[in-house]
Amino acid sequence: MKPILVILIAVFSAGGGWWYWQAAHEDPVKYQTGVVMRGDVTQVVTATGQLNPVLNVQVGSQISGNILKLYADYNSPVKENEIVAVLDPAPYTAAVHQADANVAFAQAALELAQLTAKRKAELVKEHAAPQADLDTAVANLHQALATLQINQAALETAQVNLDHCTITSPIDGIVISRSVDVGETVAASLNAPVLFTIANDLRKMQIDASIAEGDVGEVDNGQAVNFTVDAYPYRTFHGVVAQVRNSPVTVQNVVTYDTVVSVNNADLKLKPGMTASISVVIAQHNNVLEIPNAALRFRPPEDAKKLVPYVPGTPPPRRSATPAQHIRHDGAHTIYVLPPDAKKPEPVQVHLGISDGIYTEVLDGLKDGDVVVDAILSDNPALEPQNHGPGRRPF
Repeated sequence: MKPILVILIAVFSAGGGWWYWQAAHEDPVKYQTGVVMRGDVTQVVTATGQLNPVLNVQVGSQISGNILKLYADYNSPVKENEIVAVLDPAPYTAAVHQADANVAFAQAALELAQLTAKRKAELVKEHAAPQADLDTAVANLHQALATLQINQAALETAQVNLDHCTITSPIDGIVISRSVDVGETVAASLNAPVLFTIANDLRKMQIDASIAEGDVGEVDNGQAVNFTVDAYPYRTFHGVVAQVRNSPVTVQNVVTYDTVVSVNNADLKLKPGMTASISVVIAQHNNVLEIPNAALRFRPPEDAKKLVPYVPGTPPPRRSATPAQHIRHDGAHTIYVLPPDAKKPEPVQVHLGISDGIYTEVLDGLKDGDVVVDAILSDNPALEPQNHGPGRRPF
């Protein structure tokens, strides 16, 4: 029995030694890699904005009164000078009649003053009346003439107010908002109350977007814009930058600039007030070498093999922070490639072009098919995969 026991102990010892040697010489570090390949890279500036009609007119009332009739409602198409509402004209009609009577009274007073002045002039000529009487008669004549003009102006004002009881549309368009109902009283004491909001043509709209000051320098007129709205999450709409306004808007120390995007809404799917998430196309390069942005941020630990395996329930080891990208003074970036049959990544200097936030164009330093390192795969939290972002394309 003892020889068999000795043999078994020797076999197990040899196997354990071989396993220990194999584990000691095996590289425990596993790398997540990506392949350099050709594709299309589009650099964009993102922002949010609101859809509005190109021409939006608020129709109000210059006078106060009760709404007698409404001839337009929500979504009603209207033509220029078409009647959309009527105020109760009764008080303004009475004002016109009173002003008309005042004009007639002033006209009669003027005629009397003219006759009086004429008679006084004849009496003074015959030395039958003093000159002072003639002067008084002429002054009364001038006052009567001025009174007539004042009353005529009051009559014109009353007539204008009466005409304003009939409210018409100033443009061709469609009613997108109605703020009053029949019988409601509108008061035009300080500000003209808004009765309707009319959009000129909803087939042509615009987005008023707020571009951050850090991005506004890259935005210019004529650039293509892609945008989405919550109402149609799976559809991408298109527009063109029409204007970048120079007036800054500061909210909580954040400076933005209003950028107007022209939109063709021929199918009338887009509605005023919708929130649009826009992407202004700054540059687009097709069929270029590209690498994932995670490869730009990857930095290997100084001594990855010496990192102890992670034991569940213990706090992860602390690691020193590394910069997001290593950039040399000549503009070159350091990335790490994994040659065939190599166990360690090797640094390579590359020059980069535009980026879409997920992939970046490579100008030189790599070739199609090169394998770049994105992250380290390990049971150790210090070596967990880094920089995984949504929308990553598989290699």
